[in-house]
Amino acid sequence: MVWLRSVIYYLFVTLVALFTGAVAGVEWGLGFALAVTLISLWFHLYNLGRLHYWLQHPRVDNVPGSLLLWQDVFDRLYDQVRHQKKAKERLSATVDRFMSAGEALPDGVIILDEYDRIEWCNPAASHHLGLNQLADVGQQVTHLVRHPPLRDYLKNQDFSHPLMLRVTRPQEQVLSVQLVPFDSTRKLLLSRDITSLDRVQTVHRDFVANVSHELRTPLTVVGGFIETMQDMPDLDAGTRNQHLQLMHDQTQRMQRLVEDLLTLSRLESGQQLREEEVDVPQLLQQLLTEAEGLSQGRHTVSIGAIARAKLIGNHDELHSAFGNLVSNAIRYTPAGGSITLGWELRGEQGHFFVRDTGIGLAPEHIPRLTERFYRVDRGRSRNTGGTGLGLAIVKHILQRHQAQMVIQSKLGEGSEFAVKFPAQRTLD
Repeated sequence: MVWLRSVIYYLFVTLVALFTGAVAGVEWGLGFALAVTLISLWFHLYNLGRLHYWLQHPRVDNVPGSLLLWQDVFDRLYDQVRHQKKAKERLSATVDRFMSAGEALPDGVIILDEYDRIEWCNPAASHHLGLNQLADVGQQVTHLVRHPPLRDYLKNQDFSHPLMLRVTRPQEQVLSVQLVPFDSTRKLLLSRDITSLDRVQTVHRDFVANVSHELRTPLTVVGGFIETMQDMPDLDAGTRNQHLQLMHDQTQRMQRLVEDLLTLSRLESGQQLREEEVDVPQLLQQLLTEAEGLSQGRHTVSIGAIARAKLIGNHDELHSAFGNLVSNAIRYTPAGGSITLGWELRGEQGHFFVRDTGIGLAPEHIPRLTERFYRVDRGRSRNTGGTGLGLAIVKHILQRHQAQMVIQSKLGEGSEFAVKFPAQRTLD
């Protein structure tokens, strides 16, 4: 051991001093001992100064070297500094990975101190709540996110459930915000964008309400006529037949609604598309015949353009989508108007269109036409036999065929519903 060597060294110096005193005299021995003591003192002060200087600038590459016990001290310092450097590098790498993981999270994360001041936030939280990751550090979160429900949530300290927060900046969003304490002073404020989920829930509520409303009306009519016929068994044949016809019309309406709901459910289930060659010119002739039967001579129905090109797609689904567009044109075109069907190539893209001279649409209605049960004129739609699901079905069918619907309309002048198919689905 180094300390043992140091003890042996000083014992040796002492023996030499005693030997010198015995041989040359006491004065020489004391002089030799004093000289060795002064040299040792200078050696220790020198190394102590080097240690003090190194402590002011501690680095692993400038640890001093020396002799005897001081060398052991410096070696141990070197080992400790090297281990601390490696531990610091590991800790730094862990913190970097944690920060990278936090910044990559799709949910917002804000670290708050005991006074609800921001210590750190990730980009998602910055986007959700309109924060600046650098400039807002040290600011109270309630001073930056001015929502009374959030202030009350933090004040009440009831963090067992999340808070639903509707924000409008930087954009309109619905957020689920929850506070999670993770030590005695700090808390995590987590935010999640649930705008899509909230929209789905709203659509679901509206869908259930609309279906209930659409079914209630015909059921009320049928039920009323049944009660009338039960209470008045001696109705004349004409009145009875009129009631039966109205009941039949209402049951057909319910049947169409149920069939459309089943079709929409099947399309939304994401079943694989069964593709085939669709002879669009032949399908156009079939649609013309169906349109003439539906119009019953009240309109002029014609084919304006017919290309020879075919489509890769599902015949039944395309027939349903095109048929919905044609039947809508007939329903909303007054008697004496005209409906024109067409199929043409524009470049390499196939275009199917239906033009009419009907009542037309105001611009604000066009973006919402494919919503389920959306009606421009609710009373008129029911009178014409629509279920409110036709264009929603068309939208899903076209999405399955990577097609796009473009609507052009002027109020009181008519409309054009055009469907554009990508070049890879067109067979010239």
